[in-house]
Amino acid sequence: MKPTGPASEQATLHENPAMFRPPVNRAMRTLDRSFFRRNVPLSVAQVFKQSDISNVRKDLVKSHDLLVLPRISSIREVKDQDGKVLKAMLLREDLKVDDKATWSPTINELVNKGTVALGPYELALDYDHWSYAEIISSILPEDLMEEIPQGFTQVGHVLHLNLRAQYLPYKHILAEVLKDKNPTVRTVINKTEDVGSHSQFRTFPFELLTGENDLNVIQHEQDCEFRFDYARVYWNSRLETEHRRLVEKFEPGEMVCDVMAGVGPFAVPAGRKKIFVWANDLNPHGFEVMQDAIPRNKVQDFVTPFNKDGREFIRSSSRLLLNAKPLTVTIHPKIYTRPTVVNHYVMNLPATAIEFLDAFPGLYAGEEHIFAPNTEQKLPMIHVYCFSGHSDNEVDDHIDICERISERIGHKITIDDCVGGKGNQELELAIHNVRLVSPKKQMFCASFRLPREVAFRKV
Repeated sequence: MKPTGPASEQATLHENPAMFRPPVNRAMRTLDRSFFRRNVPLSVAQVFKQSDISNVRKDLVKSHDLLVLPRISSIREVKDQDGKVLKAMLLREDLKVDDKATWSPTINELVNKGTVALGPYELALDYDHWSYAEIISSILPEDLMEEIPQGFTQVGHVLHLNLRAQYLPYKHILAEVLKDKNPTVRTVINKTEDVGSHSQFRTFPFELLTGENDLNVIQHEQDCEFRFDYARVYWNSRLETEHRRLVEKFEPGEMVCDVMAGVGPFAVPAGRKKIFVWANDLNPHGFEVMQDAIPRNKVQDFVTPFNKDGREFIRSSSRLLLNAKPLTVTIHPKIYTRPTVVNHYVMNLPATAIEFLDAFPGLYAGEEHIFAPNTEQKLPMIHVYCFSGHSDNEVDDHIDICERISERIGHKITIDDCVGGKGNQELELAIHNVRLVSPKKQMFCASFRLPREVAFRKV
């Protein structure tokens, strides 16, 4: 599920007239839903004939007499003096039944023709009507109104907050309103420390703010289903676009080694594309989730899970694959034969993945005859995720990433080696900006072909 947040709501929040906004209580600390009630006096145009409703509505829209506000239907039912139910249309808030100076020529014409009659109407609004942003904007202190908290991610039925310190006194009320306004949410938690600060498995400490104490979720991404305990494995719904981008770079029949696979957001969708994947993760719980997700998504012919240290997996995978028995999968009329060499290595552990690059020197030492120029087989592409500063000039971040990669593989790579650059085009270097994590922290994916000098080095 995509990240949620009231950004668009907040943009239009104060465009609505004050009479349609919720009542304000900036001293509220425990959510009182009954407080949020408001009766708004309006006027309606009662339409006498059913057959005139459509045309009257068109006329009122054209003359800007119809009340047009989000989540408020302009068509209502009212009773005339005889108790007969008529259709009526809500009119703009400044139009008064007893003040013809507020009537437009269109209203005058419709009334004079006997098509409509104007009458009073009391519009009742309550807690259920207003959005998260509207409710919270009537509770938070004015000095916190500039940016309503919106760092929310939904994973299955769990909504995960990452609140800044100034909003912590309001965390429970924020959580309750969010749960109310998102029907698929049953649990709201708040991250209390950074991802990975207490665990090498990228899990994070959290507190339950409201709802069920149940983090066993069902999550869908790229038409695949994953079931896991969110407290024990890493998942980030904000990365769905990135997962899709990289999987689209893989071709059916290729061989991918996913070194830090997590629960399989790259591996399982790739398997659906008829791509062979060896998916590894050190977290035993992540490994268990993959063991479940692979048959659940019917990719067992293409995806194999591993539970090893990342360096060990990198070093062993190339030799293991070279010596493995041939594997073919027939999906009529196509036959897919698993390659004997790796086409792609994926390293999605941005905090430390670059450090694992020291496992690649000597990966194919003594096997030069398998690769170009002796054959058409190219060396693997490596896709390594990392963090860098969020510099004013992104080139500075790219230089930083290249220097860190160069240090770990013992071979100089520069930004000139980027595709279309003036450097070594055999490396096919590309640095993709994934997302801004915080004001001074950017996530990148650096993709490059393993240099010959590194792959064949005697170590």
